[in-house]
Amino acid sequence: MLDKFLTLADIDGVTLDSETTFADLTTLRIGGAPLVTVRCGSAESAVAALAALDDASQDYLVVGGGSNLVVAEGQLDVVVVILDFEDIDVTVANGLVRADAGAVWDDVVALTVECGLGGIECLSGIPGNAGAVPVQNVGAYGAETSDVLTQVYLYERATRTATWVPAEELELAYRYSNLKFTGRGVVLAIELQLTTDGLSKPLRFGQLTQNPGERRPVADVREEVLKLRRGKGMVLDPQDHDTWSAGSFFTNPIAEPQVADSIQEAVRAARGDEDADRMPRHAAAETTASGERKEKLSAAWLIERAGFAKGYPGEESGAKATLSTKHTLALTNRGEATADDIVALARDIRAGVQKAFGVTLEPEPIWLGVSI
Repeated sequence: MLDKFLTLADIDGVTLDSETTFADLTTLRIGGAPLVTVRCGSAESAVAALAALDDASQDYLVVGGGSNLVVAEGQLDVVVVILDFEDIDVTVANGLVRADAGAVWDDVVALTVECGLGGIECLSGIPGNAGAVPVQNVGAYGAETSDVLTQVYLYERATRTATWVPAEELELAYRYSNLKFTGRGVVLAIELQLTTDGLSKPLRFGQLTQNPGERRPVADVREEVLKLRRGKGMVLDPQDHDTWSAGSFFTNPIAEPQVADSIQEAVRAARGDEDADRMPRHAAAETTASGERKEKLSAAWLIERAGFAKGYPGEESGAKATLSTKHTLALTNRGEATADDIVALARDIRAGVQKAFGVTLEPEPIWLGVSI
């Protein structure tokens, strides 16, 4: 099978790897073997390799950290591309940051915080590489990539060339860009505009501040975010199966206010006023047909009120895939899970929330060879 791709090795900076599997490349540690893994040591070699694959009409998947993938077992008819270039350039004076796609995202955050730049400290501890961050407009604790992203260096599949593309052309929204699921192109580098006064972006997430809008030293915020994420099993640790996950597995649903009202009343009837009154409801950017603001609900909160506890279905069940024992929004591999185990658990959780509240949770990861 490797013979078919040997010409790629003639490209300066490209190496071929026939041993690596998706289980090696993903944080869920599941998945079979790609046809071959193509490792590119520069943006130039990546453009040449990607163009050659596109010219051959060969399906490929760029993997950067593997924290958002659910992949089937067995042999898969896809080529993996790894972007093995990772320079980070920080201009402290004006807060401009450029990072190669292969740079570890948390290394980017750590370096900017060390330099006293603000804007991405709330995105500390998120696994994956910098090139993946704009694709789904990564966000956490009230911050999103779109807040600071100015442009991306993008390989455009339609033209087989790379160019800098302004962020506004990516249609960034909640966990979305027009790069996600569209096959438009591959991010090779990102540019961010951060603040230079050493303070965080205005904080509005309750676990980080009791004074919405306040700004705190970026190093303090990063430390607090990492503490929160570790407590939820969201910082990678090879020894902790709670971190063998794809992070937050379901996106927070965006619902019409009437739907949110009905869910809150259902919880009130089942669990009482105190619990119902704590239901997270936040104004979303989207609007209804009548112009009314929709509301963003908490997927984790709905999962718990639908009857799924941390660790579900429990250690005593012998299940190879369970909810995290630290956070109900993470589906985890307890060490020997396969893709089928993860998919079965995802379907179970989704069906339970649908039955309880009439809300269909949407998975956040990319699915390859399997579907929910």
